[in-house]
Amino acid sequence: MSETTMQRRPSIIVENVQKTFLIRHTHSMKEAFLARIKREKSGATPFKALDDVSFTVGEGESVAVLGFNGSGKSTLLKLVSGVLEPDKGKVLTRGRVAGLIEVGAGFHPDLSGRENVYLNAAILGMQKHEIDERYDAIVEFSEIGEFIDQKVKHYSSGMFLRLAFAVAIHVELDVLLVDEILSVGDAPFRKKCTEKINELAKEGKTMLIVSHNMAMVKELCDRGIVIRKGKKVFDGPVAEAVEVMNAK
Repeated sequence: MSETTMQRRPSIIVENVQKTFLIRHTHSMKEAFLARIKREKSGATPFKALDDVSFTVGEGESVAVLGFNGSGKSTLLKLVSGVLEPDKGKVLTRGRVAGLIEVGAGFHPDLSGRENVYLNAAILGMQKHEIDERYDAIVEFSEIGEFIDQKVKHYSSGMFLRLAFAVAIHVELDVLLVDEILSVGDAPFRKKCTEKINELAKEGKTMLIVSHNMAMVKELCDRGIVIRKGKKVFDGPVAEAVEVMNAK
């Protein structure tokens, strides 16, 4: 834990967290029978996505979580957001948490963009009068415009991103979780998103960001945590965390 983190109230505490999933090799009795005949794997094999991971994020810190695909980064964010629960250890958060974990998560495909703004914002803890007050700003930021009353099942992934991001950043949040979502969309919109995240950081919001974009995390974050094969291998200044990543 850095000296700066120790001086701040904790917003996120991850303590000795472990999470294991089962990788299924067969999905039916027939497949299992054929696998045995062919002497292939059958049933399921445990996969430890996170193994005894601990760290604390202080109030107002912007922290990057770095690692290669399959390292456990996204699982970690889902644990912090409350989407998943750890098998061992504990995860604690302070204040209202808004997560951009997956594009379109929390959106109902058969509802319009307008209806999904209200649904998603309610899931994130906003009251109807709060959503009413911020609705125009949400739509303006999303740049969805004339498509706001179309069913979201007809949206592209980029349109999902714009609307999901717009809703999340207009919530009265204390902690923002972002998982690779800024890699979707065109360059001008990504620039606008980065500027908004910088604005939230200056307001003292706590942020935990997963990204493969090293230039972006160096711009947005002061601290980096590197996860490798489910274990924390580095926790320190973001520039050094990027060097650890590049060193493989």
